[in-house]
Amino acid sequence: MKAYWIAHVDVTDPQQYGEYTRRAPAAFQRYGGRFLARGGRSQAMEGRPTPQRSVVIEFDSYAQAQACYHSDEYQQACVHRQGVAKAEVIIVEGIEA
Repeated sequence: MKAYWIAHVDVTDPQQYGEYTRRAPAAFQRYGGRFLARGGRSQAMEGRPTPQRSVVIEFDSYAQAQACYHSDEYQQACVHRQGVAKAEVIIVEGIEA
C-alpha cells in the first residue's frame, strides 16, 4: 500500500534552504519517492495560514517512506534546513483502491 509524505514548510533563509533542496532528492530517489506536489500555488481553506511551501511525495510503502526519513542521506540534508525553515512532515498511509 502506498504512503505519502505531506510537508508544510516556511523558509526564512532561501539561500541556506537551497542547500537542503540540493541534498534531499538523493534520499527520495534511493527510496523511490515521487513528487506529486512541490511548492506550487496553494490556499488554506481551514486551519492555519497557508505555508510558503506544501509538498507531497509518494512512496510505494509506508516502510519506504519511514526509511527515507530516517536515512543518513535525508538526515544530513535536514541539517541544512535547521534554523532557516520551520517544517512539518507527516507520513500517511494510503488507502487501497
